[in-house]
This record gives sequence, C-alpha cells and structure tokens, in this order.
Amino acid sequence: MDLHESGEMYLETLYILSQEKDCVRSLDLAEQMGYSKPSVSRAVGILKNNGYIYTDNGGCLYLTDKGEEIAFKIYQRHVVLMDMLSRLGVSTDTAAKDACRIEHVISDETFDAIRKHMRDTSPAGSSERG
Repeated sequence: MDLHESGEMYLETLYILSQEKDCVRSLDLAEQMGYSKPSVSRAVGILKNNGYIYTDNGGCLYLTDKGEEIAFKIYQRHVVLMDMLSRLGVSTDTAAKDACRIEHVISDETFDAIRKHMRDTSPAGSSERG
C-alpha cells in the first residue's frame, strides 16, 4: 500500500515525537499536528490496520519496522531539503514549510542527487546528516 502525504506526515511526526519521549499518544500527535482528536484517531486506525504503527495496552503509539523505515526516510528528506534551502538564502520558516511539501513528492533519484551534492559541497564541519 502506498501512503499518501498525510500518512507520511503522521509517521514522521510520530518518529520525531518518539525521539523526545518514551510514550507518544494520539493526543500528542493531535497537539503537534494541529488536528482534531477524531481525525487523528481515524488516521491512527488506518496506519495500525496497514501495519505502520501499533499500540501498547497503555495507549502508547509505536512505529513498526515498516513504519519507521518510511518515517525516517521522510524525516531525512526534510532535514536535507531544509538545509539546502537555507543555504540558498531561504528564511528558516519558509525553508521548513517548503521542505515539508517537497519531501513527499520528490523522487528517490532526485533526492539522492541533492543529498550527494549537499555532502560534496558541505563546508568542513557541517552538521548535515544523511
């Protein structure tokens, strides 16, 4: 099953939040993403049914291996694209918003070329990951 942009955003947000806290709940996703609790509940159900996330008895959400692979890929794209746009002189706010849009539609081939270019032109000691 191919995920749509919204599903990728949920996985990426869960990934980011899970780096910050041990237990991420649907409410945390709703607050972080600015969505209603019913919308998040519906999305979580779909992601669970498709094997991208699971919950424990306490209601904590976790990424499956499949979900984490996708979430990390989207997160990595966001970081690299935001870095590229910032280096081009785009404001931080605009770079973040544009990277968020681009990360879902860019091909693997194009992203890999951008990532390689960013590594090859990275100033010494840059913190660019990827």
